[in-house]
Amino acid sequence: MRRTFVLKLISSPASPYSRKVRIALAEKKIKYQLEDASPWGATNPVHEWNPLGKVPTLVLDDGTQIYDSRVIVEYLDTVSPVSRLIPEPGRERIAVRRWEALADGICDAAIAAVLESRRPAQQQSKEWIARQHHKVRCGVADLARELGGRAWCSGDASDDAGGGAYSLADIATGCALGYLDLRQPEFDWRDDYPNLGRLAETLSMRTSFQDTAPPPTA
Repeated sequence: MRRTFVLKLISSPASPYSRKVRIALAEKKIKYQLEDASPWGATNPVHEWNPLGKVPTLVLDDGTQIYDSRVIVEYLDTVSPVSRLIPEPGRERIAVRRWEALADGICDAAIAAVLESRRPAQQQSKEWIARQHHKVRCGVADLARELGGRAWCSGDASDDAGGGAYSLADIATGCALGYLDLRQPEFDWRDDYPNLGRLAETLSMRTSFQDTAPPPTA
């Protein structure tokens, strides 16, 4: 009897990078086993699968561990033809990966600010936190500028689909905006950038986004 192996994803509910991978897995209709592991505990259990102790990490059937989220999503897009998320090599592929880099960079800055704010008050650098918040706001402004009036982040706004096609660019952007809702609720980006608000609303109707939304207490 042939053994069926299910991929294992080491993840954390609040991680926007883990959410990006979980959404990709759902869109690609790939079965997997989810194992939650917080990398912030005194003894980081993620080191069992990833020498860097970071989530997400994907464990394959032969025990190979794949990280980080960008590498994982690219791997997933190559193993299943369902719902291609990354275009073939060329300018459009670079455009999608550029969106991902910007969205992930916003998450990087937001997380850096959160971690600094959790240090003892006398050890915190307000300048450092302000610098990260500035990166977040500049990044979100650029997301809005790049999106313009398109329905989706990447693609030709003049095509018959009404402005591009759903891709990894939208997944990464949606995860970044969702993380800001979780960690920086005071930043009312929907009022500042209505086009991003419309995109977020469209994404929120997808089952993959609904099923991976971080819990409010994460």
